Amino acid sequence: MLLLVGLGNPGPNNNNNRHNIGFKIIDAINNEFSLSKQKPKFKGLLTTGNIDNKKVYAIKPLTFMNNSGVCIKELIEYFKINAKDVIVFHDDIDIDLGKVKAKFGGSSAGHNGIESIDKSIGKDYSRVRVGIGKPKQKSKVNNHVLEDFNENEEERIKDITENIVKLIPTLINKEIDLFSSKVNQNLNGI
Repeated sequence: MLLLVGLGNPGPNNNNNRHNIGFKIIDAINNEFSLSKQKPKFKGLLTTGNIDNKKVYAIKPLTFMNNSGVCIKELIEYFKINAKDVIVFHDDIDIDLGKVKAKFGGSSAGHNGIESIDKSIGKDYSRVRVGIGKPKQKSKVNNHVLEDFNENEEERIKDITENIVKLIPTLINKEIDLFSSKVNQNLNGI
């Protein structure tokens, strides 16, 4: 069993925020792999199904970014999912827009959603970090992540999401380095 988690903030005003890239990715995975209809469970919107012959749960926590770990902890305890079988998709301001980096474990690097998950389930899970770019002034970071993508960025994010979804079987088979390499290789050709 695997758990795919997309980080973001609930509510229609947040749908297109940079911080909500994780929600966009989960929606795209749900559509591509025909996972079940989203149901409100475990303080999130939960879907389930099979990808590459593996049982998969996918969730968008509704606890707001800073409390994402609460939702994930409840879910993995209920279904007895090992933290090593959790893959989290989230935004990263320290990565250029259009780049994707995946890794197992590590620090939160100041990302409040990741920090919440670390406190709730430990650090032994996979992270897919999607670059949203960084504002020139540090004081604008909070506004930057909560702003909507502009038209050009929106097109780039659509391409990123499509490439991530195409390579989900690679990620699910825990070939993290191969996933990172291929997803960025595909994006460079765009």
